[in-house]
Amino acid sequence: MIKRDFKLGMRKMIYFDNSATTQVDKTVLETYQKVSNQIWGNPSSLHNMGETAFNLLEQSRKQIADLLNVQPHEIFFTSGGTEGDNWVIKGTAIEKRAYGKHLITTTVEHPAVQNTMAQLEQLGFDVTYLPVDDEGRISIQDLKDAIRPDTILVSIMAVNNEIGTVQPLTEVAEVLKDYPKIHFHVDAVQGIGKGIQSAIMNDRVDFVTFSGHKFHAPRGVGFIYARQGRRIAPLMTGGGQEKNLRSGTENLPAIAAMAKALRLLLTDEKQKVAHQAQVKQAIYDHVTSFDKVVAFSKCDAGFAPHILCFAIKGVRGETIVHAFESHDIYISTTSACSSKKQQASSTLTAMNVDQQISTSAVRVSLDSANTMEEAERFNKVFDQLYQDFSKINQNA
Repeated sequence: MIKRDFKLGMRKMIYFDNSATTQVDKTVLETYQKVSNQIWGNPSSLHNMGETAFNLLEQSRKQIADLLNVQPHEIFFTSGGTEGDNWVIKGTAIEKRAYGKHLITTTVEHPAVQNTMAQLEQLGFDVTYLPVDDEGRISIQDLKDAIRPDTILVSIMAVNNEIGTVQPLTEVAEVLKDYPKIHFHVDAVQGIGKGIQSAIMNDRVDFVTFSGHKFHAPRGVGFIYARQGRRIAPLMTGGGQEKNLRSGTENLPAIAAMAKALRLLLTDEKQKVAHQAQVKQAIYDHVTSFDKVVAFSKCDAGFAPHILCFAIKGVRGETIVHAFESHDIYISTTSACSSKKQQASSTLTAMNVDQQISTSAVRVSLDSANTMEEAERFNKVFDQLYQDFSKINQNA
């Protein structure tokens, strides 16, 4: 478990923005530095230094595969979640375009998926965006109705990055068993280490996207799982690395560090998930006791244990974020990818939440390093801020 001791002045900082990025684990960073200093050969080189680097690359691949109960040749390294999503979706579109040009996704996907789908639409592909209910969850019947003879891909995230909804992946997999030629892709960037691995790595799932910086590995590294026998076209062409599917000299220090970070993440996973859920519950119970608070996340099995999204009516999300920051507590508006653009949450918009409320939404996102003491301090600061906001927005 990561131990944080960041201090701003005399007060210890509380970091509740782990869905945006996580702090690199100290021992993971040590691995990164050791590999950078001692094993800097190119894994494609023929000499001993290259062979040493290649062996470490394959050891890291095997470690990740073993942790996910898959085969090493089904793991391919990337630069992170955005590249992984782009690769699987565009790679499927290119590889299977002779068989169809219809893809299915949801209205609540990460921009890495939504914008990739939009680009494919400009190239002549047809995309169906499944609507969601008031919890941000798709309907299995809607999925069944959307499938066509020319459907080549279904891409559905495991856990929503804005409000934490867990999508019904197992039920989706059951539907797609009757359509063995359709690729099934899961964006698991927010789902790894959250107690739902059996759903993410379902036997019917063909491709899964992961990003290292979401679980205490360095930024700029990730991987995809690609089921044996499923083919996608490469996006990165060049020297033929990663079995000619993702060219470019491998970022070996980051890959080795990521393999270690994944092992640490999945060690005692059940206890870590329970702890995060307990901290989330403490904050949820407190903030939802206030009249002007609207919670979009829940504390049941339908939601991830680490994400809590809520709004204070009449107060913009960025105002809430900066107010907490003045107390050395770091939260975010709904998505780090759109927060600086001051956009309304795409997920809440898809849920038909009134824009005046959705622009007030903020997200608390936890990991196993966060404590009940931090939750208690958050709640005390919330009380003070809520009172201050109420004075300003008496008619909200």
